[in-house]
Amino acid sequence: MSAGSSSVRAGRSGRTQPADASVDLGDPATFAEHDLSEFWRGLRDTRPVHWNPPTGKRRGFWVLSRHEDIMAVHRDDETFTSERGNVLVTLLEGGDAGAGKMLAVTDGPRHEQLRKVLLRSLGPRVLQPVADAVRANTRQLVREAVCRDECDFALEIASRIPMTTICNLLGVPESDRDFLLKQTKTALSADDDGVDETESAMARNEILLYFLDLVEERRSAPGEDLISTLAASTVDGAGLSDEDVVLNCYSLIIGGDETSRLTMIDSVSSLAAHPKQWQRLKNGLCSIDTAVDEVLRWASPSMHFGRSAVRDTEIHGVRIAKGDIVTLWHISANHDERVFDRPEVFDLGRRPNKHISFGYGPHFCVGSYLAKIEISELLMALRDFALDVEQTGDALRVHSNLLNGYHSLPVRLRPDHSGLARDNDANEVKR
Repeated sequence: MSAGSSSVRAGRSGRTQPADASVDLGDPATFAEHDLSEFWRGLRDTRPVHWNPPTGKRRGFWVLSRHEDIMAVHRDDETFTSERGNVLVTLLEGGDAGAGKMLAVTDGPRHEQLRKVLLRSLGPRVLQPVADAVRANTRQLVREAVCRDECDFALEIASRIPMTTICNLLGVPESDRDFLLKQTKTALSADDDGVDETESAMARNEILLYFLDLVEERRSAPGEDLISTLAASTVDGAGLSDEDVVLNCYSLIIGGDETSRLTMIDSVSSLAAHPKQWQRLKNGLCSIDTAVDEVLRWASPSMHFGRSAVRDTEIHGVRIAKGDIVTLWHISANHDERVFDRPEVFDLGRRPNKHISFGYGPHFCVGSYLAKIEISELLMALRDFALDVEQTGDALRVHSNLLNGYHSLPVRLRPDHSGLARDNDANEVKR
């Protein structure tokens, strides 16, 4: 046996299968309360272009669930634009203030040039020192955790790896990082349903104001960090404005934290639920690279992205009108039976694995390489320092219609004393 199924995980969470007619994908409670695996399967099989009707508060939107259709829309930024928002929270509000300035909501030549600027600091060739720091930080956190009887993996480990990494890249002082983590959690999701959209909007503004101050500091005293790089860069022959830099810092701090953090948390929950997969990882019976891709597919941390139709078009014979919102549900595409063999199976050795957790096409995640470094270092540290992974309490879900995962995960990591000793010996040799 190589794994369990998504339905097993849903059973552990206590969520129920809803009636199709009751599913409102704009409502965060839908995801907190229900396991939607059968709903997605039904859409893929019978309604690949589905209309999520309007409510009294929100306009309606189209829902794409098949891998092939979603990839096609990702590729076609001439018919489907990001510049009116790329997630439901902004699309349903009528637009994104960062359009044409922030990489994620900019299309065309400006997007290409801005992407090149960011890749100067986020590409594989320049990230080796960052990778070394990620490794040291991750191994220290996991070592400390296995030496305790129990820990909340989400709060004590996963929250401290990607945030530390992206803050190091941006040059954010250590004293400000807990503040930023709190704001990023509130900006697009919440640890419970007590946070409303007003509080989320305030959190997004707090992040923007924080980075405005930091950009002003870097203008007067540049450093070696990514903010200084952005502040000194040009696009179309003109320097980036303070607003340009701030909005892209916002995008990096949100994207750089949430995707990696939620995938890490889900990976540990899944390994605890699938002990035979844990043994494959522990005993080196699957590669770290394939394991990273599978936990990304399984977690699907960003459930959807969105586009707006620039002109009238059709998908599977269904008319999409100019101005309509089209949402692309990666959480469904990553379980599409047309692409994945036994997609309901958690298989750390899965090959091929054409997951789209980082998106696809022109907007493929600029931080994907860094995210893979973080997730791979976590899996290697767990493999080296823990004998097994046991979930000791309920995993508490985030409250979001965008982000998928948990904000709390109590676990026990039983120490592998021989692995800890080998690591100590290796560190002594280095010194």
